[in-house]
Amino acid sequence: MQVARPMIRLGLLGLLSILLSWSVRGAAPVDDNRAIVTRFADLFYRQKKVEEAFLTYVAPDYIQHNPGIADGREAAMTALEPLFARPDHSFAVERILVDGDFAAIHVRVSSPTPPGHGAAVVDLYRLAGGKIVEHWDVIQLVPEKSANSHPMF
Repeated sequence: MQVARPMIRLGLLGLLSILLSWSVRGAAPVDDNRAIVTRFADLFYRQKKVEEAFLTYVAPDYIQHNPGIADGREAAMTALEPLFARPDHSFAVERILVDGDFAAIHVRVSSPTPPGHGAAVVDLYRLAGGKIVEHWDVIQLVPEKSANSHPMF
């Protein structure tokens, strides 16, 4: 029986190892989604490469909840290319949050156009199968004066 105990211990250690690897693998989709969203944000907001970002990371049948843009990857690229092509507009990613299949990107938009103070944007994305498949956004203009001393970013 003394031979059996080390075998049982090895069996339990093996089982524990498998369970731990499953829990680590269970975290992989979040890590994968974080990497996808981070690379998308770099191409889209920082480098302003709308077409490359969308062709690489967005599903063709992308669902759009912004009422000013039609559904689909092509419609989004058509609507966003002119805005992102403007040299007087800049987009600074302030933070990226990822929770499972959902991601939020908080963006500081700088623009000289009226009112000239820019905007705070939060883009919400849903991912599936390694692609961005759905989008919502919230846009708030940066006011000239604030009722409090807290920054928007």
